[in-house]
Amino acid sequence: MTVNSLGESFAYPFRSPGWAGKMLLQGLIALIPIIGWIAMTGWLMLAYENARAGRRELPPAGFHLGRGIEIFLVFFIYGFVLSIPALILYTAGGIASGTGSTHGFNAGSPLTSLGFLWSFLAGLFLNFLVPSLMVNTYRRGFAGGMDVARVWRLARANLTNSVSAGVIVWVASIIGTFGLALCFFGIIFTVPYQNAIQAAVAAWFEQAQPAQPTAVAPA
Repeated sequence: MTVNSLGESFAYPFRSPGWAGKMLLQGLIALIPIIGWIAMTGWLMLAYENARAGRRELPPAGFHLGRGIEIFLVFFIYGFVLSIPALILYTAGGIASGTGSTHGFNAGSPLTSLGFLWSFLAGLFLNFLVPSLMVNTYRRGFAGGMDVARVWRLARANLTNSVSAGVIVWVASIIGTFGLALCFFGIIFTVPYQNAIQAAVAAWFEQAQPAQPTAVAPA
């Protein structure tokens, strides 16, 4: 296993031969709407597969759509469902403040403030679930990622590990968005780096769970 601690997740991407070219090219691909995002999640899962197998190597850049579509949909659905209360609060705040339901946003409204709070907490909760979502989707495909009971069981198997992993995933997401401050195009490096960190975190998380069954790689 190449990731023996969560702290190693930040260094893991740089151990790979040709890491800069792989990350920068995958970052460029990720600029393509939808297709590029799916390709990035495919690269994420390939990086996770390498890390869990003990390979100190990032996958080559490319359009890894077949490997990415399932985890992309899992992330999208969980993110959308968790955001629904915030959308309701934003809309209710807009109506209550007289801006109208078509706008649904007023930063000074208490309901909108609650919406912001919910969005923040929902984001943290999703970060907490990310390693479990990745492991379950890798093992059982889309159905595994959407098996909420199984995902929750794995996330709760060791709460200390899950919370620790979730914190690193959250930090990685901050790193990923930091590229927006670097003339926007900084994300072609920071987003792949974020995903490489998350791949290492998920590999550590899977290894650290008690009495986990042997995973079978998808066909």
